[in-house]
Amino acid sequence: MKAILQRVASASVTVDKQLVSSIGRGILVFAAVGPDDTQKEIESMATKVLKLKMWPDEAGGTWKQNVLDIRGEVLCVSQFTLLASTKKGSKPDFHGAAGGEKAKELYDYFFTKVQDLYEPEKVKNGVFQAMMEVSLVNDGPVGVDYRCEDGAVTLEIETNPPKTQGKSKANEKDKKPPTSSSELPAELLA
Repeated sequence: MKAILQRVASASVTVDKQLVSSIGRGILVFAAVGPDDTQKEIESMATKVLKLKMWPDEAGGTWKQNVLDIRGEVLCVSQFTLLASTKKGSKPDFHGAAGGEKAKELYDYFFTKVQDLYEPEKVKNGVFQAMMEVSLVNDGPVGVDYRCEDGAVTLEIETNPPKTQGKSKANEKDKKPPTSSSELPAELLA
């Protein structure tokens, strides 16, 4: 499962020009179900959504309160496109997302789990497989990208930063060893 959590001042979902759901201060959750996801991953993500500390406390300390602490609201929106791959060509590939029936079953379980872990009236929903217009007023902006696999929720971090132009120890390690004596430093030839 993958989710994007946006800290919002407000958010809403409209379908066919009709307001479906709206929230005030809280979290807008875009959620996608993968083909190998199980209830274990869904439960972990539901817990993370509610426990993630995204707000400051009364003393001004940052990242100290979660949506439960601030008595905020949660708007869940299914979005299979989060699992798109764009590695080949210019058209997204959605094979990384679960198929319709399984996706609906697990997404509905996710929504219900978030309601069960909080106050049901504070947790709102979009419309599964509908063309939705999602409006939001970012609070910050603050957005967090999470992926849940095997019941563990992890923050996605880029581990291969772009290489710099200058020489570094990492670049020197990548150099091939000298192949002839003319490539060796002078102090080694003496």
